[in-house]
Amino acid sequence: MHRSAKRLAGLLTCAAVPVMLVAGCSGSGTDSSGDTATSDAPSSKTGGGATGSTAPSIALAKYKKLPNPCEAFSQDTIKNLLPKVKNASGEQGKSSDNNARGYCAWNSSDAKGVDGTQYRWLDVSYQRYDSEQGIGTGEKRATEFYAKKAADAKATEGAKNVKTAKTDGTGDEATSLTYELKKDGNDFGNATVVMRTANVVITLNYNGAGLAGADTPNSADLLKSAQAAAKEAVTAVNKANG
Repeated sequence: MHRSAKRLAGLLTCAAVPVMLVAGCSGSGTDSSGDTATSDAPSSKTGGGATGSTAPSIALAKYKKLPNPCEAFSQDTIKNLLPKVKNASGEQGKSSDNNARGYCAWNSSDAKGVDGTQYRWLDVSYQRYDSEQGIGTGEKRATEFYAKKAADAKATEGAKNVKTAKTDGTGDEATSLTYELKKDGNDFGNATVVMRTANVVITLNYNGAGLAGADTPNSADLLKSAQAAAKEAVTAVNKANG
């Protein structure tokens, strides 16, 4: 066959073969919002392996564990705040994850004969946050929750004469307040301390009432005891993560 004829036959043969175009992806994944992210950029290979882009790292949360809330305070503290405590071991709340949240409460009734009865209540709650990509660090999330808990305490329904107090040396930040509240016909004095240490938020409530004619406890005295106990609650977090 003539050389030009052979060349033409070859071109006709190539033109008859369909050409398939394949689009490649360097990688795909699901971001924190649940949307699937993909890329049309071709993958690059180094040393025979594909190298894809990675999300920026996020700072790890400082604390990984929570203490047993019923062991947050020394027995001496329990006796001082609740002289005739019904259960020194406390009543622990149920939690689906003891390293995410915990709660414990104590109460006591100290009868003083004709002078009536002094009632006391103490509770402590812990809430821990992990760092999560797309949501924020554990510390950032805890800071937001701390602000909410402090605001909620100040807005307690029925609270009167709400006063805030300065609290130093209790975690990274703390808010203390006192208020009066009437419940079941009795006047209660209340002290609340909301505190944050890194990625953990702690809320402590200490209140009391004078029953059967006894005097209502002084809110300033309640707060002083609550703030001392609050320091122990923070220390318990450090010990748990020893």
